[in-house]
Amino acid sequence: MFNNLKTELNKNGISAKEYAKILGISEKNVEDKLSGKEEFIYSEIIKTCALLKNYSIDYLFA
Repeated sequence: MFNNLKTELNKNGISAKEYAKILGISEKNVEDKLSGKEEFIYSEIIKTCALLKNYSIDYLFA
């Protein structure tokens, strides 16, 4: 799941550890969210869009 988001995080050199810190959650939670085991909450989506501002929400979370 979230292949576009994973791709753009990688392209921008953002590790799961860094992404977790930005979202204020654990690295395990990031892995669970990116795999679809947990859902992203609204504030995490907003932080992600601010981080990857060149991409639309529809693209990142497709």
